[in-house]
Amino acid sequence: MSDIYIDIKSKTYTTADSQQHTAIADLKLTLPENQFICLVGPSGCGKTTLLNIMANLDTQYEGEISSGQNHIKPSIAYIFQNPRLLPWRTVRENIELALDKPQPDIIDTLLETMQLTHIQHKYPEHLSLGMSRRIAIIRAFATNPDILLMDEPFVSLDTPTARQVRSLLINLWQIRPHTILFVTHNLREAIALADRLVFLSASPMTVVSEVEVSIPRKERNKEALIESFRQQLLDKHTIIKDLI
Repeated sequence: MSDIYIDIKSKTYTTADSQQHTAIADLKLTLPENQFICLVGPSGCGKTTLLNIMANLDTQYEGEISSGQNHIKPSIAYIFQNPRLLPWRTVRENIELALDKPQPDIIDTLLETMQLTHIQHKYPEHLSLGMSRRIAIIRAFATNPDILLMDEPFVSLDTPTARQVRSLLINLWQIRPHTILFVTHNLREAIALADRLVFLSASPMTVVSEVEVSIPRKERNKEALIESFRQQLLDKHTIIKDLI
């Protein structure tokens, strides 16, 4: 794996009333290998559009997504807000379907790390939303992508469950490092997770500011430290207040 480079000169689309709308303009971003990056920006600014471009679900844009000196297209795994588990397959079978060849040892390790070994033979209808989202995370990590895209995967979870799943995600990421691009509207969540925060403007979306999160990872479970960093961030970068 290597660093990933995003250079989107323009992304436009036609609205329902036949008007041309520019969603993204002159967006440049480098994703260092194995870094956890959170994208933060106002609703409707184009964050999901960017992830869809990176996942090759949207090819109608000007620019390039590449990795390495030879500008190779990076391999992608995408975790959506909806876990998208097949209801007629067990938890383990849902994970296995994402793999080109059987990898039982890897699946066992991922299930254990995410504390879900005990439900591996259950069907999705018997899982809580938090469990289903953990399975979606396991399935993505199992494919060993160059970059993992996460589009608000913890939205609608209650606070204790979201906190638990975030902690398990970080444990998994530290065991199996990947480059992660994570979209969230929750600045506290972004600070708790990220190595680096990328703040995005309203449409047409571009990068406004990038901030390294200086809180040691072992201290990220302390709400007072998260809140202190958040307040310092808002005081120092006043433009950010309009983006969250």
